[in-house]
Amino acid sequence: MNTRFQKQINFILEIDKLKTIFRKTRLLDNSRYENSAEHGWYMAIMAILLLEYSKESNIDILKVIKMALIHDIVEIDAGDTYLYDSESQKNKSQKEKKAAKRIFGILPDDQRDEFIILWNEFEEKKTKEAKFAAVLDRIGPLIQNYHTKGCEWKKNSIKSSQVYSANQHIEQGSTELWNFARQIIDDSVKKGYLVK
Repeated sequence: MNTRFQKQINFILEIDKLKTIFRKTRLLDNSRYENSAEHGWYMAIMAILLLEYSKESNIDILKVIKMALIHDIVEIDAGDTYLYDSESQKNKSQKEKKAAKRIFGILPDDQRDEFIILWNEFEEKKTKEAKFAAVLDRIGPLIQNYHTKGCEWKKNSIKSSQVYSANQHIEQGSTELWNFARQIIDDSVKKGYLVK
């Protein structure tokens, strides 16, 4: 087996661990928490389905899908950081950068560099692809929280102002999906899934 192929196989074996990283988002049937691999798959499917709602035209959909699939690989080492846990958010970036270097470092140099560039682009949220990928990263959990009657929001005493603040960047990538997110948040308050 050549060295390049062995590195690719080693990476494939390593990322299987993402299936064991559980998020603070429940499946729609409320049977268990979603894992980070499922979250990336969910985002990739949404990228294909919801592309027409991007604020920008000429989006490189393959790039968005790649971002969706790799953006949380760092959680293998860094763990999932709950969006509304301000204390854990403080050292998230440092932990994830270290994880990105190690995990993507398993790959052949050209693929390592591509993945690190894509991961950084997603984190910076400045390009049209990264902005749209960031929309998808948040829409899924909003839908899931809403359809589980705010299960995790209630458990963690999350307020609507926190949800608005953490998700406001959706507007940068999609007006329609931001309007949809606002409807979810407002209706969640009306139904008692979120505290005002």
